[in-house]
Amino acid sequence: MAPGDSPRSIFITGAASGIGRATALLFAQRGWRVGAFDVDEVGLQRLTADAPVSFIRRLDVTDPQDYRTAVGAFAERTGGRLDILFNNAGVITSAPLDATPWDAVERLLRINLFGVMIGMQTALPLLKATPGSLCFSTCSASAIYGSANLAAYSASKHAIKGVTEALSIELKKHGVRAADVLPGIVETAMLSPEQKAALPPDGPWRLIQPSDVAEVVWRAYDEDRVHWYIPEELKEMHLKAIAAPEQVRDYFISLGRD
Repeated sequence: MAPGDSPRSIFITGAASGIGRATALLFAQRGWRVGAFDVDEVGLQRLTADAPVSFIRRLDVTDPQDYRTAVGAFAERTGGRLDILFNNAGVITSAPLDATPWDAVERLLRINLFGVMIGMQTALPLLKATPGSLCFSTCSASAIYGSANLAAYSASKHAIKGVTEALSIELKKHGVRAADVLPGIVETAMLSPEQKAALPPDGPWRLIQPSDVAEVVWRAYDEDRVHWYIPEELKEMHLKAIAAPEQVRDYFISLGRD
């Protein structure tokens, strides 16, 4: 079966919770063939109880062989079609850099950066074979300006932004788009109750829902945009961070995020 003859499909990492789960639910409910992948097998089983997900599998995104096996198995299910690769799996470690164990830094970079690049490299043949396909990644507002006590996380997300921009050029001749989403503060398990309570009710640092990000993934398939911002006000901050980084630094210090 040629890729164009089968239903549209999306491969989602980190699909057992948060943004990945919300995206899997949305695309499944709208008729896409959804492949949901995570190390959390219990969470994946809960997902299948809530949506008609086509394929679930445990996946360690840092293991190239495991990734190749997962992509191959999904390709068999979809007839070789892959409309969206959604690189969403990620972790966070919050502490000053000199108080963060090096093992934790390495683990974060293996998952957040190497895991994404392994997925991109592994899935590119399918993306190239699928007309109008999209390589999409969860980035972060920490890629706009690095966040204090999140140095390794910020580094990983700045890197993902750079990889996305590079691929947006590199893949153009193959008809494949590359894009990312830079959300602000998302209500996920990564956020503590104390952190949520301290958030403002409006503005760029208001709390957003995983479903808000899922809707952007949906829109991104039909629109040619490299970077997506949630909330949209973050785009203005990104422009300011380029033009006047010292002012943005001082702004975050004034918020007590130093």
